Amino acid sequence: MSDTPTYGFDTLAIHAGARPDPATGARQVPIYQTTAYVFRDADHAAALFNLQEVGYIYSRLTNPTVAALQERVATLEGGVGAVCCSSGHAAQIMALFPLMGPGKNVVVSTRLYGGTITQFSQTIKRFGWEAKFVDLDDLAAVEAAIDDNTRAVFCETIANPGGYISDIPALAAIADKAGLPLIVDNTTATPYLCRPIELGATLVVHSLTKYLTGNGTVTGGVVVDSGRFDWSASDKFPSLSAAEPAYHGLKFHETFGALAFTFHGIAVGLRDLGMTLNPQAAHYTLMGIETLSLRMQRHVENAQKIASWLEGHAHVAGVTYAGLDSSPYKSRADQIVPKGAGALFTVQLKGGYEACVRFVDNLQIFSHVANLGDTRSLVIHSASTTHRQLTPEQQKAAGASPDVVRISIGIEDAADLIADLDQALNVAHQ
Repeated sequence: MSDTPTYGFDTLAIHAGARPDPATGARQVPIYQTTAYVFRDADHAAALFNLQEVGYIYSRLTNPTVAALQERVATLEGGVGAVCCSSGHAAQIMALFPLMGPGKNVVVSTRLYGGTITQFSQTIKRFGWEAKFVDLDDLAAVEAAIDDNTRAVFCETIANPGGYISDIPALAAIADKAGLPLIVDNTTATPYLCRPIELGATLVVHSLTKYLTGNGTVTGGVVVDSGRFDWSASDKFPSLSAAEPAYHGLKFHETFGALAFTFHGIAVGLRDLGMTLNPQAAHYTLMGIETLSLRMQRHVENAQKIASWLEGHAHVAGVTYAGLDSSPYKSRADQIVPKGAGALFTVQLKGGYEACVRFVDNLQIFSHVANLGDTRSLVIHSASTTHRQLTPEQQKAAGASPDVVRISIGIEDAADLIADLDQALNVAHQ
C-alpha cells in the first residue's frame, strides 16, 4: 500500500507545483524573469541538450515559474505532464504539431469557438493539414469522417458559444477504436467541473486566458498529456515513435514512455515554434488557480439563476444553458459536468440582429469584450465579432446566429446582473 497521501482538488489547486524557493524560502512561486541559466560545466550542458538530463537551458523551452504552472495544471487534470504556451490558439497548434503532417486531417466539432473554426478551416491548410467538420452529436458521422489520414478527433467539453456538452466517453470510444487520440478543449469547464482524461481523452487543451487565470490579465495556453496513449502502436505518429534526427535518432516514446508527448512538446514544439509563455503570465495564472473552485462555484450558481430568469423573459426567444431542464443537453451535463454546466451560454433575442446590437450597447455592468471566463460578466454578439469570418451556415452550426448574443456570467451579485439584463432587454425592444 502506498503511503503517498491523496489530496483534494482545493489543496492541489494551491500546492501542486509549488514548493518553498530553495534559495530564499519564498512561499509563493517566484517569477524567474531570466532568459538563460548557467550550466555547471560542459558535460552538464551537453546532457541537457541531448535530453539525457532534465533541467533549464533557455526560457523559450523551460522556466521554473512556467514549470510550476505546468505541474499544477497537469495534476488538476489528472495528466502526467503539460506544456504551457503563449495562447489558447498556440495550445491547439502545439497539440496537433506532433500528430499531423502534410495530407493528414483532424475530425473536429462544428460547435467550436469561431477563432478555432477559422484556425482549423483556413490557417492549418498552410501546413498541408485538413480539418473535417462534423456534428459530434452524430456519432455515426464521426466514425464515417475518420479515414486512413485522420490523426485526431477534437472537441470542446462545453462548446463556445452555445454551451453545448460533448459526449466525451462516446467520442473517446470512437477515437480509441480507430487508434487515434481524442483532444478535448476544457477551457469553459475547467478541471473543477470536468476532467476529460478520466472520461477517455488523450490530450486536454486550455486557454489559460479564461477561467484558470480568471481575471482578464493573461494570454496563455496549455496542453495536458494523459500519458495513456500508445504512440508506437502504429506508424501514424512518427514524430513520437520513430527516430528524431535532431536528437541523434532518439525515439521519444521509446525513451520517455508516458511522458513522450510532453517532452516532444518542449524539446521540439517550443524549441522550433517558439510559442512560449512568459513567467509573469505563469505567475498570475498560478495565483488565479488558487481560487478556481471558489470562483467556479459562484460562476455556476449565478449562471443557473440568470439562465432560468432569462428563459422566462418576454423578449427572449431561447437560452442554450445546458443546466436548464428544458435543454436537450441536461442529462448529458449531469453526466459530464455534474457540478454544473459552466457559466457560458447564448441567448436568442426576439427582434433579431438589431435587438442584439441595442441590447449589447445598453448593458451597464456587463462588459462588451471578446473574452470569457472573467470574474466580470461579459457579453458579445458573436455573429458580428468572434464568428464574423464564418459563413451564415457555419454561424448557425456553431450556435452563433445573428439573433444570438453570448453571455459569460461572472461572480458579481446575481440580482444586480439580472437587473442590468432586464433594463437592457427592455431598451432593446422599445
